[in-house]
Amino acid sequence: MTDWPKVQLHVVTGKGGTGKSTVAAALALALAGSGRNVLLCEVEGRQGIARMFDVDPLPYEERRVAKGLPDMHGRAGQVHALHIDPESALLEYLAMYYRLGRAGKALDRFGVIDFATTIAPGMRDVLLTGKVYEAVQRPRRPDNKGAEKGRKRTTMTYDAVVLDAPPTGRISQFLGVNSELAGLAKVGPIKSQADKVMALLRSPGTAVHLVTMLEEMPVQETADGITELREVGLPVGGVIVNLVRPQDLGPKDLAAVRAGTVDATAIASDLGRAKVDVDSALVDSLIHEAADHAVRRQLEDEQRRLVSQFDAPTYELPRLAAGIDRGSLLELAGLLRKQGMA
Repeated sequence: MTDWPKVQLHVVTGKGGTGKSTVAAALALALAGSGRNVLLCEVEGRQGIARMFDVDPLPYEERRVAKGLPDMHGRAGQVHALHIDPESALLEYLAMYYRLGRAGKALDRFGVIDFATTIAPGMRDVLLTGKVYEAVQRPRRPDNKGAEKGRKRTTMTYDAVVLDAPPTGRISQFLGVNSELAGLAKVGPIKSQADKVMALLRSPGTAVHLVTMLEEMPVQETADGITELREVGLPVGGVIVNLVRPQDLGPKDLAAVRAGTVDATAIASDLGRAKVDVDSALVDSLIHEAADHAVRRQLEDEQRRLVSQFDAPTYELPRLAAGIDRGSLLELAGLLRKQGMA
């Protein structure tokens, strides 16, 4: 069972440095089980998806990048990825709604597209969220392009879309830009499109998940982000506590380390039984590291208590010493699924 059975659009945000892109990729892998197709989108122009999945830089088209995490029966779906840039999104918009085609490409050559997305307030965010909306709401329809032997192929549709969104500090502005646009355009197709996008973003079909770390600034920014999202009517999803340190020492051991009552002789004896060459410098170094770890754990426990007060489901992911690659993303995906997020 998943905590989010009705959600089609998972928006992942977080303070810079908390690993939100890693969490978004892991969530996409976790959701892509039992033959489900998932689209992972990025909008910040950093090509983070390509680096994490070790593929060529993504163009403005959907490409399969990985198999999802298999379910208990060994069935895996597919993860596709899309790098959305506002210039390409505007060209697509002009071709789709105004049938400009080659004329739109001519505008791009003259720099008009870049001018429009740079000067017009909020235009970039309108185009980016509009493309995500199209991917979520896309109907199955015949498409003759590339059909073989006269058979029609079906445009790819997705069981879920995961959006690697901008940081927490501007997530409400990013997601709410269509609300402002609908207020400016009182009637017509622009208002209609903006209203549809906001209806999706404020519906039970969307969840805005926030990634944090057990440190004061990320936790405070997460708290502020949750408050702001709720004030503007955007649905808060889960809080993913990322980069959690190992918890090998129990409360009694941590208390002894903080109090400075650790038995150095006992540590030396244990190391000797493990056939480690022991000297006083090694023991002192280990005790010093344990003291630093104990202080950090105490600070993390304080922040964890604050996170528990957010009135949102909470998930934890460990700090992986080996870094992030496809294997570690699958490991994190498994932990998210085990905790009920996917």
